[in-house]
Amino acid sequence: MNLLEAFIIFASAVLSGMLFFLFLWNSNKLKLLLSLSGAYLFAITVLHLIPEIYSTGDHLIGIYLLAGFFLQIILDYFSQGIEHGHIHVQHHHGKAIVPFTMLLSLCIHAFFEGMPVGGTHNEHTSDMLVFGIVIHNIPIALALMSLLSQSGVAKSRSILLLSIFAIMTPLGMLLSAYLSHAQAIDLSSYYQKIMAVVIGIFLHISTTILFESSENHRFNLQKFGVIILGTLMALGTVFLF
Repeated sequence: MNLLEAFIIFASAVLSGMLFFLFLWNSNKLKLLLSLSGAYLFAITVLHLIPEIYSTGDHLIGIYLLAGFFLQIILDYFSQGIEHGHIHVQHHHGKAIVPFTMLLSLCIHAFFEGMPVGGTHNEHTSDMLVFGIVIHNIPIALALMSLLSQSGVAKSRSILLLSIFAIMTPLGMLLSAYLSHAQAIDLSSYYQKIMAVVIGIFLHISTTILFESSENHRFNLQKFGVIILGTLMALGTVFLF
């Protein structure tokens, strides 16, 4: 496992969440960041990740891709869609509470994202996954901190919860890297299936973000420009590097 990649993923999530305390983030800025990350994730999934898993000739790989897609639907139910910018403050007897089921679902989502990064030996795929996770985690971290702030959580506790979310992807990387080198378990035979599950998760999140990018079916030139930018970034990473 590349420790530098793990640190970049962890630090980017923590630092992005900390930006919440330094800048005024409104819903429009958050949606633009989400549109950028959604377009990038969708583009690298279509251009590189899906062709890679089907290149093995396993015609049943699509079952695992569908499993990942439907897994994210289930996780969405508990996370209340925070992965794509939805912020729902829960109340109990009129008092805001910390939604721990949402945090747990978000951590499971982040853990799964890290597994193919730790198990791959393809440097190009690893770099694209890391960059995709980083730009995907930026708006999630901001949304999480916004939710915790609106729930009345203290700043120190919010940073702790943010750090727990941020460490989950590196933990997924660590587990898959360990299994891939363990003598008892050869993760390489399962790598493409794990990758397919994560691709299904990426497809659900990215398409949901893109479908929601035009509210009330109205064309938004600013968001469309951000989507084009995210797509061009993906094209650059796939074909130029």
